[in-house]
Amino acid sequence: MVEELVAAGAGLVSAGAVYVMAAARVVKQYERGVVFRLGKLRPQVRGPGLTLIVPGVDRLRKVNMQIVTMPVPGQEGITRDNVTVRVDAVVYFKVTSPAEAVVRVEDYRFAVSQMAQTSLRSIIGKSELDDLLSDREKLNQGLELMIDSPAVEWGVTIDRVEIKDVSLPETMKRSMARQAEADRERRARVINADAELQASKKLAEAAREMSEQPAALQLRLLQTVVAVAAEKNSTLVLPFPVELLRFLERAQQQLPATPAPVPEKEPGPSGSGTGPSESGTGPSGSGTGPSEKETGQE
Repeated sequence: MVEELVAAGAGLVSAGAVYVMAAARVVKQYERGVVFRLGKLRPQVRGPGLTLIVPGVDRLRKVNMQIVTMPVPGQEGITRDNVTVRVDAVVYFKVTSPAEAVVRVEDYRFAVSQMAQTSLRSIIGKSELDDLLSDREKLNQGLELMIDSPAVEWGVTIDRVEIKDVSLPETMKRSMARQAEADRERRARVINADAELQASKKLAEAAREMSEQPAALQLRLLQTVVAVAAEKNSTLVLPFPVELLRFLERAQQQLPATPAPVPEKEPGPSGSGTGPSESGTGPSGSGTGPSEKETGQE
């Protein structure tokens, strides 16, 4: 009798051990367990640790609650300003409701991936090329909202979306490089023109100062000669300022006027060598020569 009780007890213990081994499940810290009993969802979600289910009746499905990093394949599209680009992104999401993630969608990872690709194509078509290159933060927020709206019903929350790279055609890259060079050249010319304007104003002020003090112009000329001579050139160019000519001209005008010299009379053709004078002396030595009127009458 005792042996039978011992055998029965051993059989019960063995059956219990087998049952426990078949019913025991281990849920990890970053997982949650969803139990289906005869195909019906149980309302209680199993937490991390050891949990028991009814073998053959219950089916436990584990759901990962970690943040999932999913790369979005590169999508080609045409921007609003008719530029063909290829854009790829990265989506970070996590499951917030394990029961809905299992019941409402067949494969939430595949669903999020397809939604991300579709939303990325839509963002490319609504944006311009400059926005894709410079204003990515705004596009990331818009892309996150587009993916998060349907994902909430699946028990999934989008943590963030980042546009990783924007690939441009080679022709567009060359065009953008030429545009950047032209813009930099324009700014350089504007800066150079501004410098010339400021220099001209300073030179005008210096000219006014030098016009009041003529000696300053001479000092400036000597300083220029010294600067040229310091380079040890074989040829020295000495500029002759126009102001110096004007100074000499004014000095010439200020000199007192001198009487003009009286031209000498040429000697007469005959006589004693004394030429005709203004008093009417004739060609002979002692007599008085006839006047022009009398000569004309003869």
